[in-house]
Amino acid sequence: MSHVVEHWLDEKDKEALQHIEDVTSKADEIQRQILTEILSTNANVEYLQQHGLHGSTDASTFKKLIPLISYEQLTPYLALIAHDDDSPILCSNPITHFFTSSGTSGGETKLIPMYEEEFVRRLSFFNYMMPRMKQLFPNINWQKGKGMNFHFAKPEFKTKAGIIVRSIFTSLHKRSSNLKSKPIGNNTSPDDIILCTDSFQSLYCQLLCGLYQNDVVFRLGALFASTLIHVFKFLENHWVVLANDILTGSINPKITNLSVRESVMKIVVKPNPEVADLIEHECSKGSWEGIIKRLWPNTKYINAIVTGSMSQYIPLLNFYTNNLPIVSDHYGSSECFLGLNLDPLCDPYEISYTLIPTMAYFEFLPIDRTNPNGEVTQQLVDLVDVKLGQEYELVITTFAGLYRYRMGDIIRVTGFTKKAPNFSFVCRKNVVLSLNNEKTDEAGLHKAVEEGGHVLKPFGATIVDYTSYADSSTIPGHYVLYFELIFDEHNKAQISNSIPSSVYEDCCFAIEETLNSLYRLARSHEKCIDPLEIKIVKAGTFEKLMQLAINRGASITRYKTPRCLNSKQIHIIQLLESNLVSNYFSQKSPKLDANRALTFLP
Repeated sequence: MSHVVEHWLDEKDKEALQHIEDVTSKADEIQRQILTEILSTNANVEYLQQHGLHGSTDASTFKKLIPLISYEQLTPYLALIAHDDDSPILCSNPITHFFTSSGTSGGETKLIPMYEEEFVRRLSFFNYMMPRMKQLFPNINWQKGKGMNFHFAKPEFKTKAGIIVRSIFTSLHKRSSNLKSKPIGNNTSPDDIILCTDSFQSLYCQLLCGLYQNDVVFRLGALFASTLIHVFKFLENHWVVLANDILTGSINPKITNLSVRESVMKIVVKPNPEVADLIEHECSKGSWEGIIKRLWPNTKYINAIVTGSMSQYIPLLNFYTNNLPIVSDHYGSSECFLGLNLDPLCDPYEISYTLIPTMAYFEFLPIDRTNPNGEVTQQLVDLVDVKLGQEYELVITTFAGLYRYRMGDIIRVTGFTKKAPNFSFVCRKNVVLSLNNEKTDEAGLHKAVEEGGHVLKPFGATIVDYTSYADSSTIPGHYVLYFELIFDEHNKAQISNSIPSSVYEDCCFAIEETLNSLYRLARSHEKCIDPLEIKIVKAGTFEKLMQLAINRGASITRYKTPRCLNSKQIHIIQLLESNLVSNYFSQKSPKLDANRALTFLP
């Protein structure tokens, strides 16, 4: 972590930065302490007793007796807790709420156990994020400036046992409303607006408040880059009525939630014709390039996760923001907060996170993604024993009852901060396309789509979003990729079928050439997979896809386009097919590297 002059930082900020230095320097010692504390606190819980631990806090005994588990193996215990069994099943403290996972990365929504003291401990994670940004942006007035952060709540409910079920961001905002120091920063929108579960009313009013206060906005953010793209599209469609509200000092009658209307009127206290004129002048130009800097001129950076498949949206973020710095400051999940980006102004394609050893007990399962079965080739290792360049699946043990829990996230070690590893996010382990013996994971698919995008780029076309599935309705089956395209300013009058078919066919071929050796073997030598197909869908289709997910209970805050569809997601395929414009097949067989082929050929 680079050092700069820190005279503008207060003592609390300096303490937070020093704490990062301390915990990364003693990562091995802290990890032993964390495991001992977890096991001693939860010594008498049923889960650990069933596996024969009987109060031992010894790490080697723990690893010998406690098995690696996935979420499915945990569900019987969670069901007991949810249905009014108040005995210490997973942890000694009573579970007070369940956090919900997004459920859009390739699996179903999960319920993650949590209790009050552990939630408070988790909030300490946020103490480390803002001081680092203050180091890098000393000229921002952090007291008066505000972030325009787009977060969205989902309806919460209670289990039979009366345990609250909600998303972690809903919990954070509910907690923020009762704290003087907000863990998620000083926002342009009051919490009542963010906590409104009507996504249209919430987004409209978040934009309205942010536009009205455009001169104090220094950062614009959301959890995922895809959410910001959705916000920008929403602005394109609703800027006229938003400008009218600001011009007249009123609120669109479609906003019917009374508490939301009251909260907005505390911000939009009077007409502001100057801002309304700015919106009208900039948005009526028809060009949306750089619109964020044009409407929010004091914005210094964008805050959103752009790792993994979210990197797909980096070019669009650059387009809308006129290449503002993109900061992806932390890495976490419903299960656990994990790492901080200590170099937040790095190239967004090169983001790494430093694992914070106080958050949980971490183990790392070595993964070889080149292995046909994705099998693990070695035993688990501890945090300080990971190897540079190696890929691992994260395994966590938490205070709230997850023991040797496989998160399904594949990470790659990129370096070290003191004794703590730095890592980049690679992909989700369970997101794959497969027809034969080949397996195409999310990272491999994304790399191939990027190569296909390079073929389309000279023709003024950019892939806005994509998804895929392995179509086995015919024999042999084949991969299908759905693309939504956007055309640059010089080609905006074009439509997708104005590009020669041969270009799309070359795009198919470029994708196949980039896929793994097993796929290319199956296509070129064994002929057990048919040519890859690209299907072009109408503009706005992936917005409809997002709305479909929201209607089925997903949160805008944590929505991610599913990259690999399965048989349970036929409703998504039907929506895509109903918006189909054209389709194309690869006309050539991909080459198979001769040396690599020798490994597989009989």
